[in-house]
Amino acid sequence: MPAIFEVITPNLYSYWYKFLKNCLATFQMFIISGSISFVLGLIFGVVLIVFKKDGIKENKVIHTIISGIINLFRSIPFVILLVFLIPFTRAIVHTAIGVKGAIIPLIFGTVPFFSRQVETSLENVNPGKIEAARSMGSGTFGLIFRVYLHESVPELIRVTTITAISLVGLTTMAGAVGAGGLGDFAINYGQGLNHSDIIYACIIVLLLFICLLQFIGSFSAKKTTNRELFEKKHVQA
Repeated sequence: MPAIFEVITPNLYSYWYKFLKNCLATFQMFIISGSISFVLGLIFGVVLIVFKKDGIKENKVIHTIISGIINLFRSIPFVILLVFLIPFTRAIVHTAIGVKGAIIPLIFGTVPFFSRQVETSLENVNPGKIEAARSMGSGTFGLIFRVYLHESVPELIRVTTITAISLVGLTTMAGAVGAGGLGDFAINYGQGLNHSDIIYACIIVLLLFICLLQFIGSFSAKKTTNRELFEKKHVQA
């Protein structure tokens, strides 16, 4: 089997150790920044819904400030954001390169996008259910967890999948400025050395990873949607 790879992808075979190392770096950037971005994005998305006009805890000042900050970072292209955050990144993690140096820019690039996705998902919750829960004595946290988040599970899974796929693209883009990962490997060892088999290998790995994310997201969203439909039919019966 190794002999076959040596014939089909000779350049990739020569740098197989670096290839695996950069695959791991991409996975690390995705998991670490994705986990933090999910938590922060969910929090900011909920805050935007809670403090919006006619929200359950309307607060125009807080809503305007958070919304403005999100819009600011969403408007900056990620490559420019990478460079802009270099001093801040160095102050926090003491480096602006490698996996550690990419985490903070990836978070700043992902959280605003995911926050808006969460906000849109939560806005689709039926206002009647919110009022019904409030009339039964549910407080702010009860409305958030038992109504907003519970009713939006399928949609939240879908927007999380979209954000995760977008984050994969950002990790490869971060490689253009020395963050490591498959983007860095494809540029330096693929394009830089004119090794097309390396570029094709990076594309195939990323394609398979994105397909896996999409499959998991679609399957989970479908399962939770069917669960909610079953619960509604059971209640009506």
